[in-house]
Amino acid sequence: MRLPASLRSALIALTMAVTGAAFVTGANADGGSIRFNVIKAGFVIGGSAGSGTLVFHGQRYRLSIGGISYGFTFGGSATDFVGTVSNIRRPSDVNGVYGAAGAGVAIGAGAGGIVLTNQNGAVLTLAGRQAGLIVAADLNGLVITVR
Repeated sequence: MRLPASLRSALIALTMAVTGAAFVTGANADGGSIRFNVIKAGFVIGGSAGSGTLVFHGQRYRLSIGGISYGFTFGGSATDFVGTVSNIRRPSDVNGVYGAAGAGVAIGAGAGGIVLTNQNGAVLTLAGRQAGLIVAADLNGLVITVR
């Protein structure tokens, strides 16, 4: 099956544009550090809220955190996250929805790590310390907004 020359040219141009954009995007992307705390509580449906700071190019930006979870959730916990954010060009690239599925039990203090990505391509690599009493096997949605 032969494609018309105009369609072949369009596909080649599209392929070059997409692959070229991928290389340029990675080359121009930058990163920073991020720190925030989240308080989570729930019974079947859970909610979370918190605040934090993004440091990007030496400037500090305040963050607002909110979220919801659905599944088996019982109890409450507070988690302090510290880590890096990569693949961003400006602070507003951190804005967005980060989703995760998880299961765990926290009684007292605990620690863990997670990598999250949003719709803008921002990648958060986080380590966290958790305190509280919570049992969870749920789907989580976390919304981060630069204030």
